[in-house]
Amino acid sequence: MKNRLRVLRAERDWTQAKLADQLDVSRQTVNAIETGKYDPALPLAFKIARLFESTIEDVFDPGVSPKA
Repeated sequence: MKNRLRVLRAERDWTQAKLADQLDVSRQTVNAIETGKYDPALPLAFKIARLFESTIEDVFDPGVSPKA
């Protein structure tokens, strides 16, 4: 699933590690989400959206695969 996580993180000048700490996940999880290798479960997706003061739809696009 395509997402804007890397862009949103960069806009705040956050490292993957800083974002991971705020989400209580590993840096590897953040990397996997950003690269489209892992789609977060709904609770984590909501947590990400809330952190960036966005909706899930503003962060994630379920209709587009990053590998397409």
